[in-house]
Amino acid sequence: MLRWVLIGVAVVLVVYVVALYNGLIKLRNRIEGAWAQIDVQLRRRYDLIPNLVETVKGYATHERDTLEAVTEARAAAIDAGGPAEQARADNMVTSALMSLFAVSEAYPDLKANQGFLQLQEELSGTEGRIAYARQFYNDTVLRYNTKIQSFPSLVLAGPLQFRPREYFEVDGTARGPVQVDL
Repeated sequence: MLRWVLIGVAVVLVVYVVALYNGLIKLRNRIEGAWAQIDVQLRRRYDLIPNLVETVKGYATHERDTLEAVTEARAAAIDAGGPAEQARADNMVTSALMSLFAVSEAYPDLKANQGFLQLQEELSGTEGRIAYARQFYNDTVLRYNTKIQSFPSLVLAGPLQFRPREYFEVDGTARGPVQVDL
């Protein structure tokens, strides 16, 4: 009888460890999927930027510094890797785009241009999808990090190389208004 109890306890323990491990794998894979969604939306955003810059160039030829800043920020963002570096690059793109849209306010013909308005609308929709993807990613990272740092998961997570993940965070400089001198 004691032997059956010990076998039963061992089976329950093995099932628990397997379920715990599978839960960690599931969360890790969910993080990878969430990061892929952020990447997809950021790529879409970066693909829209050259069209937007070309449209603005036709109207605001003497705003060269702003246009170059947008182009440089886009190039840096495309080359960025990892959540922290990608977030810094994304902050640069956001700031540059805010400057570009502020400059566009000085050109009534540009503001009325159908192509510009369509690009601005597409970019605005993409920004919403990026915000949602960031939130989903950060929520998933929170659940994962909490799980690998909580008992009893941490007993299994450490030896199996489950490490905390970085959040995709916006730095403080991208939160304030952009100042533009014309």
